[in-house]
Amino acid sequence: MIETMVFDVGETITRDDRYWASWADWLGVPRHTLSALVGAVVARGQDNAEAVRLARPGVDIAAEYQAREVAGQGEHLDESDLYHDVRSALSALRTLGVRVVIAGNQTPRVGELLRGLDLPADFIVTSGEWGVAKPQPEFFEKVLQVAQAAPSETLYIGDHPANDIFPAKAAGLRAAHIRRGPWGHLWADTPDVVQAADWRIDGLAELTGVVDV
Repeated sequence: MIETMVFDVGETITRDDRYWASWADWLGVPRHTLSALVGAVVARGQDNAEAVRLARPGVDIAAEYQAREVAGQGEHLDESDLYHDVRSALSALRTLGVRVVIAGNQTPRVGELLRGLDLPADFIVTSGEWGVAKPQPEFFEKVLQVAQAAPSETLYIGDHPANDIFPAKAAGLRAAHIRRGPWGHLWADTPDVVQAADWRIDGLAELTGVVDV
């Protein structure tokens, strides 16, 4: 039985549309150009930050992030950034007695913004707040601490095989791969994902059906 479900953030809970559009505007490149570059680095299996470096070679991403914050063009999240099924699915899971945790590779600022949305979750945290990021094993050790359940009773849900599915399974958790965003769609039917994921889903509403499995 699944006691706790832990959710990735980007392209699982939130859409990345605004994030990449804001970076394109800041860098002064067409939004479609940066979006296409994101797709290219995804297909190569690279970190998505490489898309920014391709758009502006030699860029110091940390420095640009700080400059955006100072200019009032930093990270932002509101209701429109959530996928349509987030509130209903998380509420349904809590009604079933499942502990709901949101934990992904994001900055401390995103953690603040997520908590400000009053989501139906028991605990929300980001890698920036923990000081350790996926796919490092230490991230999933922290996941288990806040999950308050055994690894076999904890399900991690995410779109990125290398960051979510494979390291979660290596840590003893169960894993659900969601077909969302570029990573979720591109890698959904690859043999290693099919083999590793306990479940493969197209939407969060499907998770109510796995609670007692």
